Amino acid sequence: MKVLLTGASGYIGLRLLPSLLERGHTVIALVRDRRRFPEDEFASAGDQLQVIEGDLLHPASLPPAPADLDAAYYLVHSIGAGADFGDTELAIARNFTSWLDRGSCRRVIYLGGLGEGTGGLSEHLRSRHAVGEVLGGAGASLTILRASIIVGSGSASFEIVRDLVEKLPVMVCPRWVDTRCQPIAIRDVIDYLTAVLELPETEGRTFDIGGPEVLRYRDLLRGYAEVRGLKRRFIPVPFLSPRLSSWWLYLVTSTRFSLAQSLVDSMKNETICTGFEIRELVPLELLDYKQSIGRALSRIAQNRVPSSWIDSLVGGSLDPRFIDAIKVPEHGVYADRQSVPLGARRDEVIDAVWSLGGERGWPSMNWAWSLRGWISRISGGIGTRRGRRHARELRAGDALDFWRVLLSDEATGRLILYAEMKLPGEAWLDFCVTETELFQTATFRPQGLLGRLYWFAVLPVHWILFPRMARRLAAGGS
Repeated sequence: MKVLLTGASGYIGLRLLPSLLERGHTVIALVRDRRRFPEDEFASAGDQLQVIEGDLLHPASLPPAPADLDAAYYLVHSIGAGADFGDTELAIARNFTSWLDRGSCRRVIYLGGLGEGTGGLSEHLRSRHAVGEVLGGAGASLTILRASIIVGSGSASFEIVRDLVEKLPVMVCPRWVDTRCQPIAIRDVIDYLTAVLELPETEGRTFDIGGPEVLRYRDLLRGYAEVRGLKRRFIPVPFLSPRLSSWWLYLVTSTRFSLAQSLVDSMKNETICTGFEIRELVPLELLDYKQSIGRALSRIAQNRVPSSWIDSLVGGSLDPRFIDAIKVPEHGVYADRQSVPLGARRDEVIDAVWSLGGERGWPSMNWAWSLRGWISRISGGIGTRRGRRHARELRAGDALDFWRVLLSDEATGRLILYAEMKLPGEAWLDFCVTETELFQTATFRPQGLLGRLYWFAVLPVHWILFPRMARRLAAGGS
């Protein structure tokens, strides 16, 4: 079949794409920025895969709608993009249907959310249902798969559970931990999405998909702890408001505050399956929750995480002009420049540079990087808890602690990071590894007097931190 895949560089899309290709389908992948799409990983697909670029939020950027499509997957999601994410999602859905109707597409497959009713639903779940209604108004027939929490390496829900259980031996639990949900493994979601494409009897229908267990959010935390062999205590606190719960998640886990708000708001609603027709049509051997956790941890241990929610640029602070230019500003900036002769082989130095951050940390004054992350965190920034998608691999668009990767070119030894922490200005960290030397440049463009005062306040730390970091990286990270 000829299939359009929207959100192809997103968390679900990057995992669904290989499954579609393996089944022999021809896929047209729609991405906002093809430089963030790992085309080299799908080079063997040849003519079976076509990547097109366009932003559904801006219809003028879209190419002509593909013709003769058998189906289109709608996997675009804007949760966490800000307070108006619901309006954004509806605008994107309307733009999609208008664009798709200009071509010819027989059906649309949409991954929505569980949750019954309309009046008492969270804004997130109302938005998911509203998007489904918009898609249903398109010229193509609509298949909806409704899911609760998706469990897999890199998923927002999994990473939040992981952060909470790994970091807190004693957890304060608000009332929403007793809400029921029906988690499903990412593997099973992908299998369902792939299977319904090939089943004509699923056209024009809505199916609930969930794992074999109905659990409470408290059980998710306890189940993760049991898989990891950790002893954790849970203290119920009935007076913890949704806003305080959001701040709690935000400060303890790697999530953005806007995403934490949306998730906590949704946790008041039960998300369990009300029908199981899909299991008769697609008889999968579903993973239970602990099996899903074990599988996710195994992938993380093997550095086999193909996609992560933290890599999304929706709602990020990155100006697209910097990606287009791939050039750090030179005027009106302060800079710390270091150049150190290589003390190790060039490939060892590149390996050290490309392994910065995450669990490995930073090679100079790691405590200062952590402290800076916490300062950013408590002032409303993202902190360092995002870590990184892969222990060694970096590609443009990846998140790396409180940085975003702008350019990653190992062949030329060039790595450029852009700071997404809370700052009175903008900051870049630029590495260039030649055959004989490592060049390291930290650049800061201040915003007003406060930005200038900030630079000179941290200058004594920079005098120690940056030269030491350059020397250690040039020595291969030792």
